Order: sequence, then structure tokens, then C-alpha cells
Amino acid sequence: MASKSIIAREVKRARLVAKYAEKRKALKEEGNWLELDKLPKNSAKIRLHNRCQLTGRPKGFVRYFGISRNVFRELASYGKLPGVTKASW
Repeated sequence: MASKSIIAREVKRARLVAKYAEKRKALKEEGNWLELDKLPKNSAKIRLHNRCQLTGRPKGFVRYFGISRNVFRELASYGKLPGVTKASW
């Protein structure tokens, strides 16, 4: 499990991205790079990192479900993910 501070940092970044999205878009269309540079660096969408919603794990992220591969495997094994079955051939 990722530390609480790392998860909180990602949440804070997500809030900043949402807050400044319109302003960043307008400044980019104008080509006003000096004003864009004055905005917080963490308000850039590229700074966001996908993390597992349950554990906060940054790697092995399955986008469709929003969880890491380890949690995905556990939940799929217990039948807690609808429509997911174990492959056998």
C-alpha cells in the first residue's frame, strides 16, 4: 500500500488540474506562454499518475477497472468483478 501522503498528493494534483483546466486551455489557445508559466506546475494534466483506487499502487494499473493488477486478480478470483472469468483453454 502506498503511503497516505503520496495518495493525498495525487488527490491534490487532481484538484488543481480540474481547477485550472479552463484557464490553461484558454492561455494555450491565445499562445500566452508567460501567463501559462505563472500557473502552478501541478495544474498540468501530464503530472497526474494513475493509481489503484484501493491500494494506491502506481504500477500495473488496469484502466478499465481503475485498480492494480494484483487487486484485479484477487477480486476476479473471488468473483467480485461482474463479467470477468478466469481463462481456460
